[in-house]
Amino acid sequence: MLDELFVELNSRMQKATDGLARELATLRAGRATPALLDHIMVNYQSTTIPLRQLATISIPEANLIIIQPWDRTSLRDIERAILTANIGLNPANDGNLIRVVIPPLSEERRKELVKFVSKKVEERRIAIRNIRRDGIEKLREMEENKEISEDDLKNNTKKIDQLTETCVGKVNELGQRKEKEIQEI
Repeated sequence: MLDELFVELNSRMQKATDGLARELATLRAGRATPALLDHIMVNYQSTTIPLRQLATISIPEANLIIIQPWDRTSLRDIERAILTANIGLNPANDGNLIRVVIPPLSEERRKELVKFVSKKVEERRIAIRNIRRDGIEKLREMEENKEISEDDLKNNTKKIDQLTETCVGKVNELGQRKEKEIQEI
């Protein structure tokens, strides 16, 4: 029973951490990364398809993304999707592939991004603490129902606190790493 509780709590906290990592990966930090285009959906042959399923995405330079579609007829659709995604990128179509140059970030934009990262990190910390609270409530219910002893309650509460500290540490580390990446010129 306790093992199931810890597996569930660990899983939920890990999902919160992984979600933050995915969210921060799509954030533009002045450096090219394929994750910038992860959420772009292309209207191709009357179907909406993720860009990754239509083309090869490569990063030959730190500020350049090359998109090479498998079907050349999809070039205009991909270009239109990038423009309408409103992520501040201007694709250049040369007939065979699309080049997307990542412009350098202004100091003001960097500060906005750092604030955004801080906000997202704090949201995940709160989510992890809420998961902790739910776990401790379940432990208290177990103790009230005489499923576990008072000592088990205290020991397992400490284990939940350790798990929480570990996950909050990972979230903080992700945030610090992204902030550092944003502030690099």
